[in-house]
Amino acid sequence: MLTFHWFLPTYGDSRDIVGGGHGVPVGRAGGSRPPTVAYLGQIARTAEQLGFVGALTPTGAWCEDAWLSTAMLTEVTERLKFLVAFRPGLLSPTLAAQMAATFQRLSGGRLLVNVVTGGEAHEQRAYGDFLDKDARYARTDEFLHVVRALWGGATVDHDGQHVRVERARLARLPDPVPPVYFGGSSAAAGPVAARHSDVYLTWGEPPAQVAAKLDWIRGLAAEAGRDVRFGIRLHVIARDTSEDAWAQARRLLDGIADADIRAAQEGLRRSESEGQRRMLDLHGGSRDDLEISPNLWAGVGLVRGGAGTALVGSHTEVADRIAEYHALGIDEFVLSGQPHLEEAYWFGEGVLPVLGERGLWRHPARPAVTVPEPTGIPFATPPVPAGRG
Repeated sequence: MLTFHWFLPTYGDSRDIVGGGHGVPVGRAGGSRPPTVAYLGQIARTAEQLGFVGALTPTGAWCEDAWLSTAMLTEVTERLKFLVAFRPGLLSPTLAAQMAATFQRLSGGRLLVNVVTGGEAHEQRAYGDFLDKDARYARTDEFLHVVRALWGGATVDHDGQHVRVERARLARLPDPVPPVYFGGSSAAAGPVAARHSDVYLTWGEPPAQVAAKLDWIRGLAAEAGRDVRFGIRLHVIARDTSEDAWAQARRLLDGIADADIRAAQEGLRRSESEGQRRMLDLHGGSRDDLEISPNLWAGVGLVRGGAGTALVGSHTEVADRIAEYHALGIDEFVLSGQPHLEEAYWFGEGVLPVLGERGLWRHPARPAVTVPEPTGIPFATPPVPAGRG
């Protein structure tokens, strides 16, 4: 069965890709939605109701802290898990292992961890981290070695190049041990992902490129004697008709000047991220030919960093593309849309039932439906009560 996660916009939400919804004229729906517990709680409860298993919360200087935000949201949800993104270089492995164990106990086992090796160098330096990219991955390798040993109940002594702990141990172990989600497209990222990730995440590239990346990680994981599951991070615009979906995609770029796109692209080209470079290569900075594969739209990446592609189409078309990625080995989908509350409903009420009919998805809180065996007794038409004809 496929697993779906939604996204919590802890930087704020709106009906636009950028701009926060400010300056919307009277008479047009829009506006900025601050990332309050009340609003994020609406999104989280909606995701839970619709059948999403978890929700990704980002990390960075541009959003609220993921650990604190999700800890508060456990109180307004019952089942939803939280895929908490964090950066290994900003806290000790012992503290991270302890925080995860505490989260698991107090939430009833609802933590998933998304290890983000590091953003851009200038942002890392703002947090006091001055390692270069390859060194950050080497540190992540040591960090996860220590964390996993602690979660396994070991007392850990580690004196590495980047991480040093003595007699580290946890008084109480996490139950269950939270799965580790990890992404990275560079040569330095692959071996670390293969050694430590439970779920390897890729951004939404065309299927052929995704297939090649999955084969790369499978090979590295086999060398490490491990099996790794796979997930993909995508935006989504699903509507009753393909025409309506593509009209919404075009609307998201309406009003964004070419100069603003050029400025965004110049900033993104300075990124050290191999994944970001691959996102930029999909559209080349141009509004033309943004459908880079059937129903895969690269328009988001024109003006925003990170995951830059969206599945766009009718509910059936989006379900078809999800099935196509699943055939490559993708079992988990981390999705988002603008605005996150309404788009969760479009996807949950439109696409998930299609996947359910195909036997690819089932609501995690509802038992499987079994059809009773026929009894041989024909159904009788009940009589119409008097006065009800």
